[in-house]
Amino acid sequence: MALSLSHLVISEPPAVPASRKPSWLKMKMPGGEGYAKLKNLVDTNRLHTVCQSAKCPNIGECWSAGTATLMILGDVCTRACGFCHIATGKPPEYDTDEPRRVGQAVGVMALGHVVITSVNRDELPDGGAAIWAETIRQIRLQSPGTSVEVLIPDFCGDWSALQLVLDEKPEILAHNLESVPSQYYRVRPQAKYRRSLELLRIAKQQGLTSKTGMMLGIGEQPHEIDAVLDDLVSIGSDILTLGQYLQPTVKHLPVDRWVTPDEFRYWKDLGESRGLRHVESGPLVRSSYHAEKQVHAHAAV
Repeated sequence: MALSLSHLVISEPPAVPASRKPSWLKMKMPGGEGYAKLKNLVDTNRLHTVCQSAKCPNIGECWSAGTATLMILGDVCTRACGFCHIATGKPPEYDTDEPRRVGQAVGVMALGHVVITSVNRDELPDGGAAIWAETIRQIRLQSPGTSVEVLIPDFCGDWSALQLVLDEKPEILAHNLESVPSQYYRVRPQAKYRRSLELLRIAKQQGLTSKTGMMLGIGEQPHEIDAVLDDLVSIGSDILTLGQYLQPTVKHLPVDRWVTPDEFRYWKDLGESRGLRHVESGPLVRSSYHAEKQVHAHAAV
């Protein structure tokens, strides 16, 4: 039977406060030898991770397994997105030695795959693209066996800045749509849906594996998710991650609804049936969740 929206049952908005999560949103508490070892490495090298800054629900599982998403260009973002827990404001001057330390840390961890992300640095002429490029070069130099996934900002649509990153040929080029177009005014007020889609199209056009992610339960409607799937298929996008939006503080956007595991499976099946190579879809999925498995699965296709 073909998948269609008529078969999808959408849960109602939460009847309890967002702090009282459903049973399927249980998380592993941080701890253990692997967690402590990675935390010490991050602290010693004066690195930032999005795991900590964004209060990722998977930090316990991922860090215990020795996996973290490193965040470059500081930990203060120039944008104020309605969902994001990362600090916003005027960032300090960026650290030009950071790319070397990132490369060194990746080499020490002997990672098979690393995910690098960053805050938005809209005050910089190139949005930080040169630092991005140097970070990739340092990882290649100090840990040549590591595949690189970059989760980049939109560089305000400066495609010459984007090209600095694309020229380094990361194994996966990721940029998150985050939500459906109708919600951008509240979820990503300083971003543009079509601009983000164009970034992904350019990356794919140049032969890179492209990846994006969205949160569900933040005000979107089923037909809008369906339309985003069509947009991604039309530009040849490869990997999509879908996860439950979790409100980080009372000052952030509220949870619109708890998305059930069954609905997440529905979107995975629908996306892959339309031509996306891989859809990682589940309540606790985040952009870099199981990233190493995704790159290996894609390479095997």
